[in-house]
Amino acid sequence: MKTTSETAAAGNSATSLPSARRATRLIFLVSGIAMSAWAPMVPYVKLRLGLDDAQLGTALLAFGGGSMLSMPFVGWLAHRLGNRTMILSAGLLMCLALPVLAQVSSVAMLVGTLLYFGVMLGAVDVAMNAYAVEVERRSGDRLMSGFHGLFSVGGLTGATLLSGLLALGLPLPGAAVAIAVMLALTVLWLRDGLRSDASATTMDAEKKTRLGMPHALAWLLGLLCFVSFMAEGAMLDWSAVFLRDVRGVAQAAAGFGYACFSVAMAAGRFCGDRLIARHSPAWAVRVGAGLAVAGFLLVACVPLTVAALLGFVLIGLGASNIVPVMFSAAGRLAGTPPAIAIATVTTLGYVGLLSGPALIGFVAHASSLSTAFVAVAGLLVLVGLSARIVR
Repeated sequence: MKTTSETAAAGNSATSLPSARRATRLIFLVSGIAMSAWAPMVPYVKLRLGLDDAQLGTALLAFGGGSMLSMPFVGWLAHRLGNRTMILSAGLLMCLALPVLAQVSSVAMLVGTLLYFGVMLGAVDVAMNAYAVEVERRSGDRLMSGFHGLFSVGGLTGATLLSGLLALGLPLPGAAVAIAVMLALTVLWLRDGLRSDASATTMDAEKKTRLGMPHALAWLLGLLCFVSFMAEGAMLDWSAVFLRDVRGVAQAAAGFGYACFSVAMAAGRFCGDRLIARHSPAWAVRVGAGLAVAGFLLVACVPLTVAALLGFVLIGLGASNIVPVMFSAAGRLAGTPPAIAIATVTTLGYVGLLSGPALIGFVAHASSLSTAFVAVAGLLVLVGLSARIVR
């Protein structure tokens, strides 16, 4: 028989679930906006510091490197302090980076700020995904794909918002401050919603779990995420190059390939939760990997621009739900706290995102970009064949 306090706690948990969902959606959106707001700043920073492409590329490694290197430690810290604490603290600290990036005056300052920005974004990334697993578990519904869909929307919104402020005549520092203040106020506003995080009620149980190396399945899920993130990195860094150099598309229109991929990925994620609930997570990975494979082969093997654009759409639809399913599966692994399992998976995924485009470049240099895309399709076949592990 339940005590009065247990009954009250259950009632509070039930009534707070809608606000928990809302808060989770918003923090994914905030993270996407913060990350993408940096993209329009890059040409300004390059011009101000007088960097060539090689120097800029080297400096940009600090951004992804900071996220990747911090994630294992962040997973442990989120497990100890709670996901809510990590989201709020790292979310606010993340906002400070944008105004500084808009005014960097030296290469050392740029590298240091990008490293800091990457660490804070990585901390938010791990904590918000662990938080999302708990909210999904409490609700009994599939929610992770929709959360990641809002991150994709944030990725489109941040760059558009900053570019729009610049087009209106606002100087870069002023535009960066405006976005940073908006994001910081949003994070502060989320405090009450985040208070209903289930991780706060399960911390005692988690602390009973002996900390050690993550479960072996976490590493396997991370390797599958490595491939999926590599596919996403291929689209980000190589889709425009492929359209321009291989299909002969004008440089001004070459970016449409990545636009097709991004819109398709966002659409796939917003439909993903219903499809996963109707079928299964393994089905989503298997079908998603199949669509992505078909897309890469269509891009690489059919010498038509229309076929390439359709291929980019298929890749976006196919890849859209693989990573959310992997994160959700990692957060449910027995014997490993969600934050630590997700930190493992995310770290390996970021390795794929950072190193994948470079590996594609090496293969393209040795043979062709089309061959490199076929190689990525081959790796995605392995993802589809491994889909059973997410059950």
